[in-house]
Amino acid sequence: MATLNLSQNDKGNGRSRKAVPTVDLTAMVDLAFLLITFFMLTTSLSKPIAMDLAKPVIDIPDQPYPASRTVTLILGKENQVFWYRGEPGKSAILKSNYQGINNVLQENKKAIAGIHGQDPAKFMVVIIKPTAKSSYKNFVDVLDEMNIGSVKSFLVDDDALLEPELASLKRLGQ
Repeated sequence: MATLNLSQNDKGNGRSRKAVPTVDLTAMVDLAFLLITFFMLTTSLSKPIAMDLAKPVIDIPDQPYPASRTVTLILGKENQVFWYRGEPGKSAILKSNYQGINNVLQENKKAIAGIHGQDPAKFMVVIIKPTAKSSYKNFVDVLDEMNIGSVKSFLVDDDALLEPELASLKRLGQ
């Protein structure tokens, strides 16, 4: 039995002694454990949320992507992202990090929408090119940014970098 005993201060003559009050805490402890057990059993644990990424198994012929709507992201080493809009070799490759990639996507989305007169059928297409020097975490971070930035169309091109891209990356120290 759990009890709570209160001490009595004797500051008097000692003739009148009162009984020390006691409180039985057994019922309160039982109730606390019942509530803890109830809440543990009725709550649901958070389930991990995974993003679906499906790459085709068969070879699909190359589709023409309009250069005016294309943004290419090249994942580099040391958490760096290189990007350009349009065709490789005709556009300068710019450097960013993963904290600024969302701004890059939003600015390009607005610029592409402005070029095409806010036509919803002419949305931005993002090509993601991971390199051998990039990490898997960086790849997942870019896929998360596609989801956060509401990019309608993106594709992963992990075959090889084009010659103008390789030359620009060499100039930038990659």
